[in-house]
Amino acid sequence: MALIKQIRQRTGLLIGVIAGGLILFLLGGDLLSPNSTLLSSNQNIVGEIAGEDVTYEEYVARVEEFKLANQQRTGRVPSEVEMYSIREQAWQSMIVERVFKDEYEKLGLTISDAELVDMVQGKNIVPELRQQLVNPQTGQFDKNQLVTFLQSLETADPAQQAYWAQQEQLFADSRLRVKYDNLLATSEFATEAEAKEAYVAANTIADASVLFIPFYAVSDDEVEFSESDLSAYLSNNKDKFKSGNSASLDYVSFSIQPSGADSAEVIAQIKELTNELSTSDSDSVFALRNSESPTPFLTVRPGDALPANLTSNVSDVEAGQTYGPFVTANSTYVSYKISDQYEGTPRLRASHILFSTEGMDDAAKEAVKAQAETVLADLKGDANFEMAARQYGQDGTAQTGGDLGWFAKEDFVEEFANAAYGARATGLLPNLVETEYGYHIIKVTEMPKSTYTKVAIVELELVASDATRNEAFRNADSFAAEAGNRNEFTENAEASNYRVLQATNIDASARNINNLQNAREVIRWAFTDASEGEVSPVFELDNAYVVASLVSKREEGDVTLADVREQVEAQVKNEKKAELIKSKLAGKSSLEDMKAVYPDEASINEVPDLKLSANVIAGVGFAPKAIGAIFGLEQGEISEPVREDVGVIVGKLNALTPAAEIGDYTAYQGQLTQNASQRTAYSVMMALQDLAGVKDYRYKFF
Repeated sequence: MALIKQIRQRTGLLIGVIAGGLILFLLGGDLLSPNSTLLSSNQNIVGEIAGEDVTYEEYVARVEEFKLANQQRTGRVPSEVEMYSIREQAWQSMIVERVFKDEYEKLGLTISDAELVDMVQGKNIVPELRQQLVNPQTGQFDKNQLVTFLQSLETADPAQQAYWAQQEQLFADSRLRVKYDNLLATSEFATEAEAKEAYVAANTIADASVLFIPFYAVSDDEVEFSESDLSAYLSNNKDKFKSGNSASLDYVSFSIQPSGADSAEVIAQIKELTNELSTSDSDSVFALRNSESPTPFLTVRPGDALPANLTSNVSDVEAGQTYGPFVTANSTYVSYKISDQYEGTPRLRASHILFSTEGMDDAAKEAVKAQAETVLADLKGDANFEMAARQYGQDGTAQTGGDLGWFAKEDFVEEFANAAYGARATGLLPNLVETEYGYHIIKVTEMPKSTYTKVAIVELELVASDATRNEAFRNADSFAAEAGNRNEFTENAEASNYRVLQATNIDASARNINNLQNAREVIRWAFTDASEGEVSPVFELDNAYVVASLVSKREEGDVTLADVREQVEAQVKNEKKAELIKSKLAGKSSLEDMKAVYPDEASINEVPDLKLSANVIAGVGFAPKAIGAIFGLEQGEISEPVREDVGVIVGKLNALTPAAEIGDYTAYQGQLTQNASQRTAYSVMMALQDLAGVKDYRYKFF
């Protein structure tokens, strides 16, 4: 979908994008070369989507596209944690591409050339470009940078042209998905009958007494079960125990947390740097050279927040002043200097509801205007603006309640900007505003601000020193070398007083093991290289060295009783306990008599405000079946014992207050519609993936 000739005279992109294109081609050659060890085998399939194999080469190429886009956006190479997110985005994009393509075609959803031109150089430039093309002096989007590149793109290197074509395609694909999701969201509608049912459920109140007997009231010794009971339960509840590829590990963790000496050294360094920053004549250069912050120098625009660690410690900042050092939640020390504060281009914040008239004739426009006037009248009558925006809005802001964020006057079309900036106070504008896109209802949420603040940031992370890390590694390496199998692993750990930890049923695509973050290499070892009982080499994680032993692993599909015996036994025991409790309560006519059967463990809770829409009983827990039973009683009646996951519950209805009749259920209709709209896109996505039979084997490679 190349539009180079159409926009060459008017638009362009940062030189960094050009460099990104070259990097893509260079990296692609290395990653996908025939000499790659990984690809020397025939097993290079990373997944299957809609019956088609996804090869390692295809997937890596897509990951590189997203990685380079991230680098252009952030100005740095992504960390391994960020790479996980990038790989997921790339995988989802391949699913969308293959699964949603037919859906787009069936619905006739397209991105026209004119629309794409508008996205990359018109009045609605996509956020990805706007975020990259910021003038560092003003902090504002700089369209001239865009013009500089695209005017020369036609004569540029073919690799650069190819990269830009890829970017255009990514923008178009993203916009198609937005259109599809918005179409689904706006297709939701709640009837008045549904709204009335929701209102009645939320406002029908029961005054109830609830007897709760937890399962531990019956000891395990009092119930008996057989292997056939366990097998029958598993057979009847297979869906509860479906398993993906999973593994169980024993492991020993050797901490590499900073020592007291490490902390003292960092504190001394940050204090010295803070003093130097306070007297520096070139704050930005000093911060760039000495800070470990990814963004050591900021221009904070009007409406944008100053760094949270600064505002949480300082109420009012002054130009020229230095603040800190402060300790952050991420074990870093940080100091700030307010390099400058100056008045610049004003920015305000507003929300809107767009009633689109694009492509309509005059008669159709009048009908749209009439609808917009009706909604505006409702809003003047104190209707909820955000809810109305979600219901009626016809652009990407609808799902966020119409919020446009902070913007400068020149960022928007003239009619819209003049109306918003002409407001003398926050609130709803009294009249519709017509632009080339349609009719807008505008609500000014923050008045214009014009103060820009430049902030230099010096940040040092508290990390373990080389001496601390070396000591931890020596211990881990010695332990791994001496543990040849799982038995020796356990024995040597006990002898050295190392704690052996268990991690059961780890998913093949997991990133963490219990509280060990970014443990992907350990998990990949378990699924690709390890056999049961084998001991791993030493793995270096963020804050620990880890040595693991593979206990077991299983393939995707139905589980056996041996795989889930512990969980099945717990459920069967609870079933048997519930039957025993019910039998002992038989014949008792009051809650007090029933409580006397288990005087120490049972409790009677008074619940004067139990709602029909609730699924939790205060003091008891999740109990939807018991709540339903209570609302099915007549006043003064006692329910049959009900088994819930938390125990056995008996309810008594003391009084019922029905919901009062109301004349208008519009608010409940709107809320139901909004809730359904928020769920629809995700639900459809999951359904289409299931229908497409998506299979993910990436855990073998990454």
